[in-house]
Formats: sequence, structure tokens, C-alpha cells
Amino acid sequence: MEPQLIANTRCRTGEGPLWHPDREIVYWVDIPRGRLFSYDPATGEHELRYEDSVISALTLQADGSLLLFMDRGRILRWDDDSTTPVVDGIPAERDSRFNDVIADPEGRIFCGTMPTDDRLGRLYRLDRDGSIVELDDGYDIPNGMGFTPDGTGLYLTESNARRIYRFEYDATTGDLSDRRVFVETPEHDGVPDGMTVDADGNVWSARWNGHRVVRYAPDGTVIGRIELPVKKVSCPTFGGSNYADLYVTTAGGDDEGDEAGALFRISEAGSGVPEFRSRIAT
Repeated sequence: MEPQLIANTRCRTGEGPLWHPDREIVYWVDIPRGRLFSYDPATGEHELRYEDSVISALTLQADGSLLLFMDRGRILRWDDDSTTPVVDGIPAERDSRFNDVIADPEGRIFCGTMPTDDRLGRLYRLDRDGSIVELDDGYDIPNGMGFTPDGTGLYLTESNARRIYRFEYDATTGDLSDRRVFVETPEHDGVPDGMTVDADGNVWSARWNGHRVVRYAPDGTVIGRIELPVKKVSCPTFGGSNYADLYVTTAGGDDEGDEAGALFRISEAGSGVPEFRSRIAT
């Protein structure tokens, strides 16, 4: 499986790839430059779609629009050229930003925020009515998340601790419980970053400073690696008409080489599933 460079946007921190099945394009962001990009595999063209101060992550709403997760706890609804504030900010995050997020089967969103100089990161849940609940804290960069295929578990990455956790998840209430370590990654293997879960329950975890995406079986056994030609590999997602293509964002576009910060595609890499759509009142 050879990675193909498909959009050389030289992102400083490319992140958050998300396949939009209605439009058959993939979106992703460059976090510190606040840029939202899209790539259309039918034409082979990519374009800059929106710019703001910081955009960290995104979800696909039920109506086809996107929610953009930003600095200071801000959340914005974006639909082509139209934007609508959804959350003006979270007072406790005025000196931070969102990091990774994921929509759950009921349309809620789990959201991690970055550490600051005097505290570690937090995990929130954004409920469908727009209210925000703090679920947990003390994370040294809360990062990639994904649900088990049976809908009973949520994975959450803690990057600098080099761990991926598994929670028990209650779809009815949105509650998380019984956190345990799914895998603890070795120091020589880069830092675990974004992730996705395929139809068979395998976990695909990107490696910041590790040049690769690592695939784990549901029992935590390493069953595959895909090497990329850049050091800072940030997040994978499945896309395409049959969700067999793996799209991977990377970072380091300022100083890590010609292909750093590009979007890559690995064709026929596996069997992915659509991400759940958020259903947040706007």
C-alpha cells in the first residue's frame, strides 16, 4: 500500500480529515493558520474553503453543514460561504483551543481541549441542545477518538502519555465509564495522534514524529503499519464511495521538507465506515 500525495498544501499542522459522503469530498484543516481545505477525488483538485484565526477539528452535521471547533472554546457552523456562531466560547478555555472531536451515534460531540502552561487538557461533551458538560480533565493532550463497531466503547488517545484508552460508552445518556488502557505505545514509535476505527473494529493510529499509521486489532495487537514519507503524521480517516481509501493528514509544512503538511491517500487500504453526524442545535 503506497501513499499517494494528493494535495501539497504544506500545512503547519494538518488535521481533522473528514469524508463528506453527500458531496464526495474530503475536508481537513491547518490548525494554527485557521484554514479549511477540501479535496475532490473526481477532479483531483483541492481548494482553500475558509479561513479564521484557529480551526482545530470538524464534524459533519445532519444537514450536511460542518461544525468547526476553534480557539477559546468557540464553535462555528459553516456551510460553503455561510457561517453561524454555535458556541461563543468556554470561559475555562479562553487560553486554550479545541484539539480532536468526534460525533457520537446520537449526534452529541465529544471534544478534547489542549493543555496550557498551568493545567492539563480536558474532555467535554457537547449535547444536542448546545450545552457543554465537562467530563474529565488531566489529559496531556487529549487526541484521536473512535467508537467500537458495536457502539459500546469509545477510544481516546492521550498523546504525550503515549496511551490509547477505551471507555465504556452509554449511547442513551452519553456517559463514559471504566476507562482502561487499550494500548501503550513504545517511545521509539513516535507519539500517538489522530485515529479512526474500521468496520472490523481495527484501530488505525497516526504517529506524530513516527512516519507512519499503525493498525491495531481489537485486542490491541499490532497487525499492520503504513509508512509515509514525512515525519509528522497526524490523522487518518476512511473515504471514497466504498470507504476503502485511507486519507491521512500530516504536519511540518514550515520546516520538515517538501511533502510535509500534505494530504496523502492510500487506495484500497481497508474497510472503513461513515463517521456519525452531529445534530447540534444551531
